[in-house]
Amino acid sequence: MGRPRSFDLDRALDRALVVFWRKGYEGASLSDLTKAVGVNRPSLYAAFGDKEALFRKALGRYLEGPAAYTQAALREPTARAVVERLLLGAADLNTARRNPGGCLMVQGALAGGEAAGSIRRELAACRAAGEAAMRRRFERAKSEGDLPANMNPADLARYIATVLYGMAVEAAGGASRSQLQRVVEMTLRTLPM
Repeated sequence: MGRPRSFDLDRALDRALVVFWRKGYEGASLSDLTKAVGVNRPSLYAAFGDKEALFRKALGRYLEGPAAYTQAALREPTARAVVERLLLGAADLNTARRNPGGCLMVQGALAGGEAAGSIRRELAACRAAGEAAMRRRFERAKSEGDLPANMNPADLARYIATVLYGMAVEAAGGASRSQLQRVVEMTLRTLPM
């Protein structure tokens, strides 16, 4: 029987999440991860498995934590309120001082070689699932008469997803909260609802 772990797994996962968020999957070296978590490689592997498994756990933590605002936004009573809450939530998440900036689902996939193919595919699937959830919510809004009859829910979902991920890229490049707020305001003015 091995020695008991001498570190807090939740805290370690939070620290690994920050490294992946800041550097992306491939940019985060095992040295970066072990230094941030405060353990050696064998302890990291024993606790989380390999780097890919650790990233997947960090991604789950991100979706259930910092990015959980998206699920709340989809429960808003109108399509316009959904869009507004998504955009404002993204502006907050992407520029909060406590966060590395940008979006883990974008940062994690921006650069990567063949070795990161499975991670890029998983992140693409997460982004596609988010877009599909928006599409379903907009389909419901259309059936309730909350969207114009000529509005295509899939096109609207793709448009909003594109704005959201563009905001993440801008924030990773240093855009401020007020700059993203202006993007939100302009986007809301362009919506025919």
